[in-house]
Amino acid sequence: MGDKCMNMARALKNYVLENEFQVHILKGRINIVNYTSIGHFDENKVIVRHNEGSVHIKGEHLVVSRLLHDEILITGKVGSIQFES
Repeated sequence: MGDKCMNMARALKNYVLENEFQVHILKGRINIVNYTSIGHFDENKVIVRHNEGSVHIKGEHLVVSRLLHDEILITGKVGSIQFES
């Protein structure tokens, strides 16, 4: 039972302290976690920077719906997503 508890504790620690850059693409929205800065945003383009490059999102009626120190939620009609390193 000790190994099972250790694995659960490790999984919980990784979840709580997650610091890996992530992009979640959903219908009508993009959630980005652990970004470093926002390079640009308007209703047609959003550029989000991270430690290894940037993500360029182009579309129509793009809105930053949620903005936290490590998470951003972009909604609107997404036309393209480009990852640059």
